[in-house]
Amino acid sequence: MATMNISLPASLKAFVDEQVEGRGYGTSSEYVRELIRRDQDRQKLRGLLLEGVGSEPREAADASYFAKLRARVTGRAEG
Repeated sequence: MATMNISLPASLKAFVDEQVEGRGYGTSSEYVRELIRRDQDRQKLRGLLLEGVGSEPREAADASYFAKLRARVTGRAEG
C-alpha cells in the first residue's frame, strides 16, 4: 500500500480525530480512505447520470415498464 502524508489545520485534524473516535474507524487513514471511496462512487454515479441524460429515450417508464423490470430482476422474465 502506498503512503501519503497530508497536512491539516488543527481544526480539521480535531474533526478527523472526532470522526475516527465517534464512528468506529480504527485510524484516521481508514476514515480518509472511506471519504475517497465515497467520492469515487459519487463521481461514477454522476458520470452514469450524465451518460443517461445524453442518451436517446427508449420506452416510456410507465407501470408496464416497471412490471417488466421487476419480472426481469426476479427471474420471471419471458424471453
